[in-house]
Amino acid sequence: MEQKKVNKWILVGCAALLVLAAAFAAVYLLYKPQTVQGSKQITVSVVFEDASVKEHEITTQQEYLRGALEEQGLVEGDESEYGLFIKTVDGVTADESKQQWWCITKIGEQVNTSVDQTPIADGDRFELTLTTGW
Repeated sequence: MEQKKVNKWILVGCAALLVLAAAFAAVYLLYKPQTVQGSKQITVSVVFEDASVKEHEITTQQEYLRGALEEQGLVEGDESEYGLFIKTVDGVTADESKQQWWCITKIGEQVNTSVDQTPIADGDRFELTLTTGW
């Protein structure tokens, strides 16, 4: 009899986890950043270690930042479970021994999505800043 109660609670727990997973998926799909189709013009500022800045005006049909940057040959990196981990921007490679990395911001605010999941719209401004320190 005790084993049946344990099995029942295990099934109830699994069902509850499935309901929670479905709820989280629904919320994500409802609130995820929306993409914009068609031609768009964006500006990407590359901020180097010496604080110099190089601006790139990009016209693209891409819906996500990665596609627009790769079209221009601006970024290179390694694939990870989260998408492209940018190592090189505009020919400059971050030095991991100095804890350098490329920070992506949009109008000065750090982007909370990977370059693969950052949607772009006409008129957007992004910054890729070589940053030191984890």
